[in-house]
Amino acid sequence: MPSFLQIENISKSYGPKVLFENIGFNINEGDKIALVAPNGTGKTSLMRILAGKDKSDSGGKVLFLKDIRIAFLEQEYDYDPERTVLEQAGGSQAAKELLTNFRLGDFSRRMKELSGGEVKRVALSEMLAKGAEFLIMDEPTNHLDIEAIEFLEGYLKRSRCTLLMVTHDRYFLDRVCNTVMEMDHGAIYIYRGNYQNYLEKRDERISNYNAETDKVRNLLRRELEWIHATPCARTGKAKYRINAFHELSERASQAYTSKQITMEGVGAASRLGSKIIECRGLEYYWQNQCLLKDFTYNFQRYDHLGIVGRNGIGKSTFLNVLVGDEQTLGYLKLNGVVERGESLRIGYYHQQGLLVDEEQTVLETVNDTRLLGRFLFPHDMLSTRVSRLSGGEKRRLYLLTILMQEPNLLILDEPTNDLDIITMNILEEYLREFKGSLLVVSHDRHFLDRVVDHLLVFCGDGVVKDFVGSFSEYRAYIKDYEAARKAEEKAKAAPAPVKAAAAPAPVKKKLSYKEQKELEAIEESLPRLEARKAELEASMSSGSLSFEQMTEASKEIQSVMDEIDLLELRWLELQPE
Repeated sequence: MPSFLQIENISKSYGPKVLFENIGFNINEGDKIALVAPNGTGKTSLMRILAGKDKSDSGGKVLFLKDIRIAFLEQEYDYDPERTVLEQAGGSQAAKELLTNFRLGDFSRRMKELSGGEVKRVALSEMLAKGAEFLIMDEPTNHLDIEAIEFLEGYLKRSRCTLLMVTHDRYFLDRVCNTVMEMDHGAIYIYRGNYQNYLEKRDERISNYNAETDKVRNLLRRELEWIHATPCARTGKAKYRINAFHELSERASQAYTSKQITMEGVGAASRLGSKIIECRGLEYYWQNQCLLKDFTYNFQRYDHLGIVGRNGIGKSTFLNVLVGDEQTLGYLKLNGVVERGESLRIGYYHQQGLLVDEEQTVLETVNDTRLLGRFLFPHDMLSTRVSRLSGGEKRRLYLLTILMQEPNLLILDEPTNDLDIITMNILEEYLREFKGSLLVVSHDRHFLDRVVDHLLVFCGDGVVKDFVGSFSEYRAYIKDYEAARKAEEKAKAAPAPVKAAAAPAPVKKKLSYKEQKELEAIEESLPRLEARKAELEASMSSGSLSFEQMTEASKEIQSVMDEIDLLELRWLELQPE
């Protein structure tokens, strides 16, 4: 396949912190790549350089195939609040179709009237409507509800675009991407296949690297013995061996240590009484709109409960009512009863994130160096101001402030936004073992499947349904139900069957002499063209071609592919019936 992008020797640092240095890689046409790395290691910085929004510190090269169109989805979407939805999305027929599929059918709404999730859907519509061949997407599923995620997932799976994206949604990653690109210790590693294959191959790579390090250490030990035991080692005659010793010493110090977050020592849940939260006949309205109707539920000890539904349907408002948030209660018309247990100790992780003075340092925010180290905040980061942290690092720090309170009811509102996959895996393990009650609002399907065992489904118009089971089981149930309903409606609407007349027997086609010769020539040419195509693909993937050679090879392979398509079509036309 043609190489769409060649990267050579690009670097990025912030002060003394080196994110990546002199890295390079190729992206070929049709690649759908997920870029994975811990928060704060440079994923967004790399994508901004590729999109032309930032520059490499070391120069280097970012070379796109000539004339391909590029579209970039940033985490922070720059939009005009006074524009209508359709104007912001570009105003085209394609934009209208995408907005409709993202459930934004009222094109006349102003951008300033939209929720965060709705703004994200406009951003996606604007990007996809451009019809670009190369898409660069930074966290495309953040702030999307599950229906929007599933639509985007299906769209990208069907699309022939080339894609590089950062995502924490592992189901989305597996269903859309065919390659995982890992940025680790400032280097790039590429794994063809799904996320599970990446985990296996990564573990194999680390094991092999450390095995080689052990061999080097054994050799270093023997060289050290020689240095100590041989006086002549200090003469000019043996200087080469001393130099080699120092090189061995440097390599032996490079054992791979993968940093991991650990929840050990964060604090167990406080003692939990028998009464958690009881709701009886609860209902509330906002501006005459019913958000919850006649809701009665007794939250149980050790419940692990997921709350799901579309954006803007009232899930966060529900959490605020449960905890008695005064600001929320002030603008709602509320009826019914909410009673909380006396021993209840609530840890509430808000969707808006860390609510502290961003001029504070990491250590001033959490004054516990041991716990900060366990959450991947090493000593040299303790004096860093919160304002200088990445989005994911802020989320990780905020999560630590909540867990340190030792809550026995943990309420998490969209906890996976901006967290890297490594942090999410550890958080999932912690929540599975959490000895308290858990309420979590999330649109991350993998996360829900791992940490909750039943759901409250917000359906709209104040209706909430209880579903016992995992999220995947719920989606399968809904799809089966909808398929059965549609089949029933189709059966009712279908006219009575009419017996079809027997089709006439086909007349066997016989090729003329000229057509027969044409068919033979095609069958002779196709293997030759396929071989040339394979030869070009291998050459272009080798990384040895200059940019000019790569451009010429891309033109030739496109010509070869076009000729193959024409000959295959003609071959089908000439087949005897």
